[in-house]
Amino acid sequence: MGIFYAHFILSAMVKKSVLGKLSSTELDNYLKEGNRFTPEAVQMAFEILEERGITFSEQKKIQIYQLIQDKKTQEELKLQEEQEMWKDNVTEDPHAIKLFPRDIILLISFIVGTVPGSILLGINFIKLKKYTPAVFTFIFGFIYLPVQYFLVAFMHKINSRNISSFRKSPEVFAAILGMLFLLLLWATYIPKKLPYRAASYIFPILISLVMLVIIFTNQNLFSSHFLVSIAR
Repeated sequence: MGIFYAHFILSAMVKKSVLGKLSSTELDNYLKEGNRFTPEAVQMAFEILEERGITFSEQKKIQIYQLIQDKKTQEELKLQEEQEMWKDNVTEDPHAIKLFPRDIILLISFIVGTVPGSILLGINFIKLKKYTPAVFTFIFGFIYLPVQYFLVAFMHKINSRNISSFRKSPEVFAAILGMLFLLLLWATYIPKKLPYRAASYIFPILISLVMLVIIFTNQNLFSSHFLVSIAR
């Protein structure tokens, strides 16, 4: 905690030293309504101008403080909107549409690959009548298999060190990359704040088991898969 606080203070000092090089006229632009500067930058500009002996009326100070507060409020609202965008809105509402849960799709995609993950996500798109994204998702799920193979082979080739860490494994990196792409498709095409009920887990479990059997009976074909690398 102490290290983080020290880093924060140092960062603030650096920013203030940069602003300190600006003229008073340039700093005055930070105090105008409708500017695009951050609330921290506005606060620092105000402090620097006061340090230079520039006086402000009480009314002007109130306007500046209100400007800073408004900017902070806008930043908080923007952060909340971003958090809402990535929120998984599973509900118990019996009238809500049934979809395969996002977390299940991502987990399956990471463990057994993008093929079953893309099938589940594609079915979700079909239920929402988003047929073009569904087709694209199906295609991606299968196309990523050879991409993953060549990506892993390339990473092993350029790596001069023997990687023994699980987290640094090229196979794991490729699995995470495929999973993140499916997450991006979800965030792009699933309506924001859409409440949905979790569909039955039976089909996701079955398709995952089938994929596991295919992977371990064709290990040469799926040599870029991290489960195969672990098994070996």
